[in-house]
Amino acid sequence: MNGWLAQHGRSFAAALARFSQAPLGSALNVLVIGVALSLPVGLYVVIDNLQASSPQLAAEPQVSAFMALDANRADVAQIEARLKQSPRVAHYRFVPRDQALQELKQSSGLADVVDSLPQNPLPDAFIVNAKDNSPQALEALREEIRQWPRIAHVQLDAAWARRLDAVLRLARLVVAILGVLLALALIAITFNTIRLQVLTRRDEIEVIKLIGATDAFMRRPFLYYGALQGAVGGAVAWLIVNGGIYLINSNLGELSHVYASLFELKYLAPADSLRMLIFPAVLGWFGAWLSVGLHLRLIEQDYDK
Repeated sequence: MNGWLAQHGRSFAAALARFSQAPLGSALNVLVIGVALSLPVGLYVVIDNLQASSPQLAAEPQVSAFMALDANRADVAQIEARLKQSPRVAHYRFVPRDQALQELKQSSGLADVVDSLPQNPLPDAFIVNAKDNSPQALEALREEIRQWPRIAHVQLDAAWARRLDAVLRLARLVVAILGVLLALALIAITFNTIRLQVLTRRDEIEVIKLIGATDAFMRRPFLYYGALQGAVGGAVAWLIVNGGIYLINSNLGELSHVYASLFELKYLAPADSLRMLIFPAVLGWFGAWLSVGLHLRLIEQDYDK
């Protein structure tokens, strides 16, 4: 066991030594990986924050339930009791017909026309806010209220919610596609880096093979190098994303003032931060494994000739 750990320790030390032997090239590779990874991660952070803060960015969707014109106080009390018991309702507001008429008179600029009406044509109404503002939940709440007695009409303006949901789904798809493409790019970068290292040390590898070294022994330092390069690139991406969030939050004061609420982007969660180190390390390891395996076979074929 101690021998196995010692071998891996030497391989890891060899990978670190290769970083120090070509600091500029290693730094550029890590920077490219970091920038590439920060693009999908940054978009993911923006989408996640937008989805969480959507009630602050737009008017909250409401369900308007209009009573029948001949509804009495008992009917209103019955509907109010149902709203209190409904698990889908967050809160509601009752608008008496007289109050609705006064609001119409003040906002429409047609006070003379309203005053000339023989009777109040507006019904009593309830303005309902749902606990879940997703389009599906709002539709379900509307259908539930529509079935209640003495409800003449239920109105729902959820167009903005549908549009936002569609945009977020499209954005998540774009992030997924971009993430896959950049993951392939990371593998390609590592593959090419390891290829150059193998070709540079071709003579050394041939000598080591002559004295009985296994492919696993020769492959191990390259695998550590690929994983280390990916992990450091992930750390750079983490710094870029969180630095961008800090800069954006420092300039969000005016937007928060406009919407009268504190709005700021949330930083990456610890689990997401850990994944930003592990995932590129695994991709780097895989790219190195592909590259060194292929070129070791090519060297062996040339040696057999």
